[in-house]
Amino acid sequence: MITSRKKDFRRFRIKKRIRKVVEGTPDRPRMTVFRSTKSIYVQLIDDLAKKTLLSASSAEKAVKSAKGTKTEIAKLVGKSIAEKAIQAGISSVVFDRNGYLYHGRVKALADAAREGGLKF
Repeated sequence: MITSRKKDFRRFRIKKRIRKVVEGTPDRPRMTVFRSTKSIYVQLIDDLAKKTLLSASSAEKAVKSAKGTKTEIAKLVGKSIAEKAIQAGISSVVFDRNGYLYHGRVKALADAAREGGLKF
């Protein structure tokens, strides 16, 4: 458990460092990713109004019914958030990896969102 706390503290420090630079606006919201052991969640956040504009996760019915690895599920979530954002009139976002390494599921989600039409 000690390593778990160390990892969480490390991620928190990285997260704070990223958030000093990354800020979401209504025109260009912040796309933040949360990765748990089983699921992955993504939100588009307007930091000026302190509101979540859109969200998608692997717990949604459309994605939950899909079979595949966690990386493949992350790609589906990325496509889902891109579709929702395009429908809402959002084409450009600022990516916030939330302290996680840009690798694996986080990278797969970001690449799928780019393929879906989001620019960041």
